[in-house]
Amino acid sequence: MTPTIHVQRTAVVTGAAHGIGAAVARRLAGDGMAVGVIDLDEADCADTVEAITSVGGAALAVAADVADEAAVTAAVARIAAAFGPPTVLVNNAGIGPRADLVDMTTQQWDTVLGINLSGPFFAARAVCPHMVTAGWGRIVNMSSISAVGDAGRVDYASAKAGLIGFTKSLALQLGPHGVTANAIAPGFVVSDMTRASARRLGLSFEEFRHRAEQSIPVGRVGLPDDIAHTASFLVSPGAGFVSGQVIYVAGGPVD
Repeated sequence: MTPTIHVQRTAVVTGAAHGIGAAVARRLAGDGMAVGVIDLDEADCADTVEAITSVGGAALAVAADVADEAAVTAAVARIAAAFGPPTVLVNNAGIGPRADLVDMTTQQWDTVLGINLSGPFFAARAVCPHMVTAGWGRIVNMSSISAVGDAGRVDYASAKAGLIGFTKSLALQLGPHGVTANAIAPGFVVSDMTRASARRLGLSFEEFRHRAEQSIPVGRVGLPDDIAHTASFLVSPGAGFVSGQVIYVAGGPVD
């Protein structure tokens, strides 16, 4: 009987200094992957890298603005040089400031779409050749329930909806090469973004969280580890027949 040879995979996770991205990076490292931790400031990634390396995992912090094409390309190249060709990509980096349509500047629109939509494009384009060469790959794009509409964030909603179309198109194009592409659409998750929303509304985070819990069928808000668990499944070898899907991790149905 021929023994099974386990090869350590290399994963790239963007926006991985804190919150959901950090939880995903830790989870994938726990699954046995070497993880490239990308965020704006390399020093901000120290806690994520320490959490992984302190238990024997492999992680590398790389600074890059995901909206900067050259920076993303260089970051992926650096991770590939350190750990080998990446075949797992989780596009998590994102921002979601609020502004009414008439108050929204062109700069804000461009910035939000640059980070939330162009960033995943740059990262996927940089990682894709490694996946095609390997004949295996997993791409997970972090969308949002805002993709179905968000009155206070037309820029964010547009980017997250665009990300779903991008994901489905990647699934069609890359499927013949052994690469799957899926999107996760979180609902209310404890994060810097939801804390900022509470502040904008003049509420304590505890009150804001309590109000959200009242409308969620499972009776609680999400945690970063809930998203990390879903990402872990989607990038696993066993999820090879799941592609082009949007997984709503929101504690209930999303219309």
